This record gives sequence, C-alpha cells and structure tokens, in this order.
Amino acid sequence: MSTKNQRSLRQWRMACLALALSATVFSCAPNAMMARKVGQEFKRSAVLKQYQVGFALYDKARQAMIFEKDADKYFTPASNTKLFTFYAGLKISPDSIPALRYIERGDSLIFWGTGDPSFLHTQLKDSRAFQFLKNSGKQLFFAPGRYTGDFYGNGWQWDDYNAYYQAEINELPLMDNEVQIDISPKGGVTVFPPSFAFCLLPDSSMNRGGGNVQREFNTNVFHVPDKPLPAKLSQQIPYKVSTATTLELLIDTLKLPVGLVQFPMPADAKRLYGINSDAVFRQMLQPSDNFIAEQLLLTYADQAGIEMNTSKIIAYIEKKYLQDLPDKIRWVDGSGLSRGNLFTPRDIIALLNLIDKEMGDEQRLFGLLPAGGKTGTLRTAYPKTEHPFVFGKTGSLSNNHNQSGYVVTNKGRVLFFSFMNNNFLLPTADVRKEMVRIMTYIHEKF
Repeated sequence: MSTKNQRSLRQWRMACLALALSATVFSCAPNAMMARKVGQEFKRSAVLKQYQVGFALYDKARQAMIFEKDADKYFTPASNTKLFTFYAGLKISPDSIPALRYIERGDSLIFWGTGDPSFLHTQLKDSRAFQFLKNSGKQLFFAPGRYTGDFYGNGWQWDDYNAYYQAEINELPLMDNEVQIDISPKGGVTVFPPSFAFCLLPDSSMNRGGGNVQREFNTNVFHVPDKPLPAKLSQQIPYKVSTATTLELLIDTLKLPVGLVQFPMPADAKRLYGINSDAVFRQMLQPSDNFIAEQLLLTYADQAGIEMNTSKIIAYIEKKYLQDLPDKIRWVDGSGLSRGNLFTPRDIIALLNLIDKEMGDEQRLFGLLPAGGKTGTLRTAYPKTEHPFVFGKTGSLSNNHNQSGYVVTNKGRVLFFSFMNNNFLLPTADVRKEMVRIMTYIHEKF
C-alpha cells in the first residue's frame, strides 16, 4: 500500500473514531445533565437534609445509572420488600397459585394446605378450593403440619397483634385470617366469619378511647364495648390461628364433616391450582397486603418442592434468582413488616430491572403496581392526572417511608428509581410531599 493510501486510511479511521466518540458523548449528555440537575434538587432540599436518604435513578433504554445518592448504603425497605416477593412469584408461579395438595384413598380425600392466601379471601373472592372440597363427594380429612415456621415473621412487633395489617401465618389460611367486627351506634353487632360471634366478651373498659375491639393476645376472645357507641365501629382483627380453629372454620363454612389426620404428604400428592397469579400479585401490591405477601412465599415453597418455611424459601430464591444483585441483601420476610430487612437502593434498581425484563409487558406491569394519583397506595400521594407517571411500591414503618418503581417522563422515557427515607422525626406527610416533588420534577423536566 502506498504512503498516500496509508495516510488516507489512518485519517478515515481517526474520523470514524471521532464520530463514535462524538455519538457516545452526545448520547450520554442528557443523562449527565439530568444527574447534575437532580443532584441540585437534593442539595437544595431542606427536608432531605434532616435524615438518612438513599436514592438511585436508572435509565432503562441505555441500561445505565443516571444519579445516585448513598445508593450503596443499606436502608430499611418496609413494604418495598414486596417487590422481592413479587419477582419470586413471576419466576415460580407466573400463571396461577396452588390452592391445595390432595390424595384420594377409596371414599376419602386427604388434603394439605399450600399457604394459598386466596382461599375465601374477602377481596379476591376465590372459591375454587372451597368448591373442590364441597363437591368432592368424599369424606374429607385435613392433614396439618406442612408449615414449620412461627405464626409471626422474623422481627415482627408482638404488640401489633390486634392490627389488621399483621395477620398470622399458617399453611391453610381462611378468610384473610381475620375477623370483621361491625358495631352500629345502636349496639347491633355483625361478625364475619360468623363462628367468631361466640367469642365476643362485653367489656366496659372498651367504651373509652373510641371503643376499639381488643383481642386477647393468646386466645380468640374479643373484648367489645358493652354499650352503644356514638358512631359505627368497624374493625378487622387477626384471629389466633391453630389447627383446631382451621378445622372449626372448615366445618362451619363447608357445612360438611372434616376429620383430622396426621399423615405426611406423599411426593405424588396432586396439586389443585386456583386463582390467576396476577390477581393475587395486584392485591398484594396495590393495597400493600402483608397477609398475601407472607402466604405467597409459602406457596412458592410448595411449588419449589421444599419445606414450607419462610427462611428456607427466601434462601432458595436468593440462591436461584438473585445471585447477581450488586450488594448482599438481608431479606427475612415477605411483606416488609420486619426491620430486619436491609436493601440498598441499587439492589432495588437491579430488582426493578429483573422484574421489567421478566414481565416483558410494560402495560401489564404498570397495571399491577400502584399508580400515582390513580390506584393503590399511590392514589392520594400524587395529583390525579389523565396519564399517571409514577408506578411503584410504597413502604412505610414508623420513621421510614420509601418509594421504588418506574417513572415516565414527559419525553416518554422510562426510568427506574428507588427513593429511601429512613430514621426521620418529621411527619410522614412532609417526607412524602418532598419525595413527590422531586419525582414530579424528574417527570416534567426530562
């Protein structure tokens, strides 16, 4: 090759390299500008300076982090934990939830629980397992013993036992594992499930402080006001789970005799599938249902063929599906009720990316999550707009409030975000307002 041709070839290569570098710089410029402007908003915020804040913003199209603030630090996620439970469900139970395991022996049907939260759930209203048992035409026998964990998750607060958001965990939950008690101003009392009506104890001390019903800690005795109240009282209270209570509720609901048998489940026990998985995921995510989240983990254990135990199914999920997260996580329950959970914002970004890729359908994904100004726990957080622009999971415990999910910008870009606010003494409303302000800024400016 002549010297002239060699020089021309070098010039052509240099021109191509310059063009490539220029394209790279041009493509990165919007993200660099966004990072700078978002960083300025964090620096200007008088609210965010008062407590521990972790934040990460990620570009879906370029698969690149845009901005981080302490994104490698650990935070208490609260109900952001449900995103991990959700992802595990997409991998293990993408279509439907196992409702029962069973075998038939002559004229007998022996069945085991799978942890399915939808069994006569008051919102999901699934009756497939119920109808299967009701119409089997066989003698029914319930075999307990599959669940090997405690009735509470790791690190749960015992003094929240009377609160609707802390139902107990078991292998065959029925009707949300809760009692609905309604008391009219004239003193009329309605109880569901009806069998708990015999567990009410009139108590004059309940007339004070709004007259809330209080269950005794270790028993299903409910102390209720003994005189009419100025306004209607409506409460959902977790009942104390036990094999005896489960059996009683089955008999009362099915209107059939149900026996109890100690019989280990054989490996070839048939599996009855119930409700569509998306319906359960939506009910877990939008109102942030702790009961469903905890019970779903047990259904995953049934699907995976391992011991029905929360810590063991979490270990299984971590090893099989979450090996590539940027930071080691501490995950101890399905719902986020425990302060033992610890994740970094960049862990959650990685998880949001996994969820997005696993779903492969943005419309379906956004339909399952709370939508800002429209549905679930984000309905009142953001102003109502024709097209919601934030889709994500909230997470709240005392002194902690978080949001993680997807934000759609005015230019149509989809960004992943994780916004963690921990250890604050401000009113949660002030923290939420500042978080919404910044996410709205990102939506409008980019």
